[in-house]
Amino acid sequence: MPPGQQFARRVFFIAGVTGLIEIVPLYFLQSQLAKTNPPAINHPEWFYGFLGVAAAFQIVFLILSRNPRRYRLMMIPSMLEKVSYVNASAVLFVAGRLSASMLVGPAIDTVWVILFWIAFVKTGTSGTMRSIESKLRDERLRNSSETDVKN
Repeated sequence: MPPGQQFARRVFFIAGVTGLIEIVPLYFLQSQLAKTNPPAINHPEWFYGFLGVAAAFQIVFLILSRNPRRYRLMMIPSMLEKVSYVNASAVLFVAGRLSASMLVGPAIDTVWVILFWIAFVKTGTSGTMRSIESKLRDERLRNSSETDVKN
């Protein structure tokens, strides 16, 4: 397996596993979160809906880790999933609606976006280069066999 695919496999596997470790316990912590980070959650459907979508994306990351080249285009919405949280947190922080202590999560997601981008580039390059090299090799073989036939 090319190094670019190995890198992508590791990145998305680690992202999926750590994401599930972070998200799944939140299903059982709604009342605790209300105490430590008031106010209480007034719309639990939004809270649990967010957790469901976030957990589903962790599964996408795990699927991506199995075959990054095949599922390469799914890296784009995976990056958007992370960027949307980072951007929303930045806007809320600038508006004074998010404390600095809450920027740890977006900072971590910024690192994931960078790693996802590197994986996206590496998987595309290795596949493209292999394709180009293969076509060039085939062309050289055809040319050499044509010259052999003429001689």
